[in-house]
Amino acid sequence: MPLVRVESLRKQLMRKGKWEEFKAANLASRVSGGQSVVDYEDEYYNAVIQLGTPAQNFSVQLDTGSANLWVPDKTNTQAICAKKPKFDSSKSSTYVANGQSFSIQYGSGPASGFLGQDKLCLGESKLCFNTQVFAQTKIIANIFCELNGFDGILGLGWPSISVDHVTPPMQNLLSTLDMPLFTVWLDRKGAVVQSAGLFTYGALDTVHCSAQINYVPLVAETYWEFAFTGVSHGSYSQTYNWRAISDTGTSFFGGAKPVIDAIANNTGAVFSSQQGLYVLPCSASATAPPIVFTIGGMPYSIPAFEYIEPMNVGSSQCYLTFFTIGGGGFGVNWIFGDPFIRTYCNIYHIGFQRIGFALANH
Repeated sequence: MPLVRVESLRKQLMRKGKWEEFKAANLASRVSGGQSVVDYEDEYYNAVIQLGTPAQNFSVQLDTGSANLWVPDKTNTQAICAKKPKFDSSKSSTYVANGQSFSIQYGSGPASGFLGQDKLCLGESKLCFNTQVFAQTKIIANIFCELNGFDGILGLGWPSISVDHVTPPMQNLLSTLDMPLFTVWLDRKGAVVQSAGLFTYGALDTVHCSAQINYVPLVAETYWEFAFTGVSHGSYSQTYNWRAISDTGTSFFGGAKPVIDAIANNTGAVFSSQQGLYVLPCSASATAPPIVFTIGGMPYSIPAFEYIEPMNVGSSQCYLTFFTIGGGGFGVNWIFGDPFIRTYCNIYHIGFQRIGFALANH
């Protein structure tokens, strides 16, 4: 129900003395739930979902930078994907065939196949939707097959960027949630693979996130896109009207080359064309200042250990967690990936079309 209509209804019921009764009955049917994610060496975070009846488990990336759900289908015959779990529609009593072809392109590569419909549950959150349309992929980029614990992607972006106009899972679940939002907290575990984060659907995460939340409006209901106006690093400072997206599916910061070059210069990092990274001695982390972004007039400080990481365990050679991008689709010129989200919980407020930031507890 649109928020304007909700407010009008509230006023009408208050005049009749029935608002509290209505609210209690309405809230009784609403839910919230948390879904833990596994940290794969601080590079990507995946969670287990269930599809079908009985449930078939898949470890997927919960991705705010896209809006479609896909998993490999049993018709996928790529040798490199042989060990991946495959969805078998013949084993699900709730599956409904669709058959429409599907194709999507990510920065890491493509995925293609066809659409189907079945029951979706978000892991231990116990949140389920019985008629979720999703893609059954027959061909996916090799990188997706090579990644440990990576079986697919569940998009948490807005419907406007959904391929084939498929309604994303969060929009399908929205009417059942206590609050029209979800909260993301990510932790750091380094070169280990273990549970290290939580996606909270329909509620704020009051355990892992500070109570002080600063919200900014979305620039557009496409990606989780917002404006920011400043970057500083030591003696370097730059102001501009930039547009960024919050992307749980990106391991680094992506941004404007002049700014990243200035940060690299300040830290002594040099771009390696062979590795495609800005490299520097790990000893630089001890004295490197924080990077400070100005969002909605508020400073957000990113410590050196979030943007300077070792090449390997025990390595003396490090790299900056930055890559350069141009002013691509929708005018976006920055991507705030996992280093930002580990530092600040991100609150994705679908109902008020805004995004909030709260200091993360670790």
